[in-house]
Amino acid sequence: MGKLDGKVALVTGSGRGIGQAIAMKLASEGARLVINDLDAEPAHETVELLRKEGAEAVACAGNVTAPDFAERFIGTAMSAFQGIDIIVNNAGYTWDDVIHKMTDEQWHAIVDCHMTAPFRILRAAHPHIKALHQADVEAGREVYRKIVNISSTSGLSGNAGQVNYSSAKAGVIGMTRALSREWGRFNVNVNCVAFGLIHTRMTAADAHAGATINIEGRDIRVGLNPERLKTVAQRNPLGRGGTTAEAAGGVYLFCSPESNYITGQIIAVSGAPQ
Repeated sequence: MGKLDGKVALVTGSGRGIGQAIAMKLASEGARLVINDLDAEPAHETVELLRKEGAEAVACAGNVTAPDFAERFIGTAMSAFQGIDIIVNNAGYTWDDVIHKMTDEQWHAIVDCHMTAPFRILRAAHPHIKALHQADVEAGREVYRKIVNISSTSGLSGNAGQVNYSSAKAGVIGMTRALSREWGRFNVNVNCVAFGLIHTRMTAADAHAGATINIEGRDIRVGLNPERLKTVAQRNPLGRGGTTAEAAGGVYLFCSPESNYITGQIIAVSGAPQ
């Protein structure tokens, strides 16, 4: 018996990296998953991986910033599983530059991905969350649902070269606190996890200068300078960056029944005090 048996969890950006680790962790506790990735292949690969572990899972591939994505994502959960219990707004990437070199395109791309997309997903979820809560009340059930938004230590403290990302991630914190006040009446806990350095393909030491990922036809540089990566790790009180499993553990804390009386909170999964 898992602590999330039968729960329906939706995780954006879960085809790989941190998102995949979150999905695997929630599934290990019995959740059924709606998996999303920008690309269909990794989304379906994660679905197959989950099914091999005995979990129920379906895919909803596509860009979270697409105008129709939120309704399609929420609709997938309702069609496949007739419910919503957990939403993790995890999808994201960085497109860095100092402010005087940052274009409007860079600004809007990052803000749309990290703020507008979660806003649309949560807005689309509202009528279903409300109806599900009403059905619980009428049946005499006490059910808590969970929203976990993903921020960053850049959103807590700022980071040079990331005015777009830092602003968006700070906005996610405001969104979390506001929605915790709106949705408390539906027994929904709305919390936020701010990641520090987590080792993924996005933060890996760039052994090959100019390594990129493709986002909607844009080639976005990824990876950190090896010396910078080493310095960041050394300055951490724990002396290292985090793993994707450790990042997932922080999210799971806010998805578990033990968080039923915790809402509007931000925890940093960073190996350091904030």
